[in-house]
Amino acid sequence: MNCLITDNDPVLRSTLRRLIGLDSSLKLIAECNDAEDASNYVLSHPIDLLIISVELPGMSGIEFARNLDQRGPMIIFISSSGSQALEAFNLGAVDFLLKPIQSLRFMQAIHKGRGVFSNKNIKAIKREDGFVFIRELNVIKRVKVGDILFMEAKGDYVKIHLTNHIYSIHSSLKSVEEKLSSRFFLKVHRSFIVNVSKIDALEGNMLVIHKLLVPVSDAHRAALLNRLLIL
Repeated sequence: MNCLITDNDPVLRSTLRRLIGLDSSLKLIAECNDAEDASNYVLSHPIDLLIISVELPGMSGIEFARNLDQRGPMIIFISSSGSQALEAFNLGAVDFLLKPIQSLRFMQAIHKGRGVFSNKNIKAIKREDGFVFIRELNVIKRVKVGDILFMEAKGDYVKIHLTNHIYSIHSSLKSVEEKLSSRFFLKVHRSFIVNVSKIDALEGNMLVIHKLLVPVSDAHRAALLNRLLIL
């Protein structure tokens, strides 16, 4: 996740920078001193997570969130007081951290943000099963189900293989599976979900899809054979 820190205290920014560096799934894009700078940066860069202090010179972090577009980044607030925590959560904050920042508490907030981020990345539209919507940077793109070949888990990411493109989203394969229609997709391995209509052949424990090989595990083989119309 691309992160932006906003606070006018260089010591706090240093602490946040160090904590972000402990998580390989986070990428610190920039640091801002105030909400105005943060607003300009968010408008011109793909930011997934904004870590911002409530107490800022000029516009406060809460005021910033009130003016933020719904398509803006997730927000983790930091404050020396919990008095505005309720309003922060009403504005959709992922979390609200009190100073001084504790490493474990920070990581818990990041874990919550990662869950929200995963759910935002891919969303199946039930009323229109022929499409899914995939977030790439700050753009949500409509993708035809018929163009998806298979999905592959790669660490904290899922690669979505299309006939002419590969999307890489920050999510778990389980989260993706829950959002996809079982009419089209089937899990054939702990790391692979395939579009059944795209299977060209089954050779031993390997599927051939668009000249690519996808493994089939013993645990999922029976379900696969049940879906295939074998004469």
